[in-house]
Amino acid sequence: MASSPMSLFGLLLVLVILPFPSHASDPDPLQDICVADLDAPISINGFPCKPASEVTSDDFFTDFSKDPTTFDVFKRAVTFGDVSGFPAVNTQGVSLFRIDLDVGGINPPHTHPRATEAGIVLKGRVLVGFVTTNNTFFSKVLTPGKVFLIPRAHVHFQLNVGKGKATFVPIFNSQNPGVSDSVGTLFDTNPSVPNSVLTKSFLVSDDVINAIRSARTSNKSGHQFNTRSSY
Repeated sequence: MASSPMSLFGLLLVLVILPFPSHASDPDPLQDICVADLDAPISINGFPCKPASEVTSDDFFTDFSKDPTTFDVFKRAVTFGDVSGFPAVNTQGVSLFRIDLDVGGINPPHTHPRATEAGIVLKGRVLVGFVTTNNTFFSKVLTPGKVFLIPRAHVHFQLNVGKGKATFVPIFNSQNPGVSDSVGTLFDTNPSVPNSVLTKSFLVSDDVINAIRSARTSNKSGHQFNTRSSY
């Protein structure tokens, strides 16, 4: 009998969180649990633990079952399972997300500096691609039940190439893998990267750079760019 996407997802999750100390992205925990206290006044390479007396069963469960009602400018919606959205992963060296892409939606090129990414497509048709440090491009269109792997810190993207909405769940070997938007790191900084740097790097004129800046600024004013820590 064929395995369902959700059963394959469960297997993938188990494989990702099995202990491989020599390859772990985050430090090994020194206690069984450390549900993050997101309101703590200090944070040193992670979050302090909630008092044990305040920890409940609900802290260890989250909900990825709800379909999104809105999408950002990239026709993307993100349900967060990193430490900021699912505090139980604090010190556990794992996080996961639900990514929904509307028709034509994209999770634009980006990197995760602190983690390897593995994921499974649950719905739709998703083109997944990444680029290595020698500029080799690997990609494939995935359907429900298919799994992908993105090496740590490599530029990658996911694009909905189907006729309906798409959903996939990426899993990371870090409670906070971080995200660096490959376009935003050049065009959305404060203060701005000088035009002279960008024109010389892209071999284009000021007009091209200004047009890109203008397009991103106008979209920001009417839509929400997702600026959470990781996805």
